[in-house]
Amino acid sequence: MPAGFAALQAQPAKPAIFELRYFYLRNTTDNMPGRLNDFLKETDLPSSQKAGAAVAYFASNLAPKAPFVLAVRSWTSMDQIAEARVKIPTLVGDSLPYVRVETQILKAFDGMPAMAARAADKPRVFELRTYESNNERTLRKKIGMFNDGEIAIFKKTGLEPVFFGEMVAGPSQPCLVYLLAYDSFAAREANWAKFLADPDWAKLRATPGLSDGEIVSNISSLFLRPLPFSPVR
Repeated sequence: MPAGFAALQAQPAKPAIFELRYFYLRNTTDNMPGRLNDFLKETDLPSSQKAGAAVAYFASNLAPKAPFVLAVRSWTSMDQIAEARVKIPTLVGDSLPYVRVETQILKAFDGMPAMAARAADKPRVFELRTYESNNERTLRKKIGMFNDGEIAIFKKTGLEPVFFGEMVAGPSQPCLVYLLAYDSFAAREANWAKFLADPDWAKLRATPGLSDGEIVSNISSLFLRPLPFSPVR
């Protein structure tokens, strides 16, 4: 595990609830991205933290439906989300700094119940990966693989997870979503090569009933860059 890798919040008694908010943007003459970033930095970040959330902010790098900004909030429960909705200001008016907002809700895995990251000296590359399954049974198997060894193999081979979550409300269900951090795109390639060559991974994926062809119907990725004020970067 890299030095400085630390939970952003104390390990919860039960898995956290992650709220992913996508702010979709357009190229405009009134600096839509800048105005949105100012709001997130000056208002959303302190308000979310005051309401009890661990937070992170990213901009699209290589991704469909770009440009967008992704705000990630980690909560202890759905009740906490409901209570925070009246505490966190929202933007109103005719000239909003985004086009649309999409919210997804994830439940953290037992094997990594809290969001985590290290504070890097320079911005890193982040990859958000989605694994779709054919049905709830096969999704449970894939989540079990992560909890029972795959997360540990990720960390051992330099693949640094920020969070793992099961999609509770959002698209492409049944699916799971997780976020990884890399020092660079070159580091990404090197660490994935280590992972694929790891003997523990070879043993796990060879377990009958646990091959990707049996329990994962589609894998997709998008790449993000942290915003300068993001606590996760």
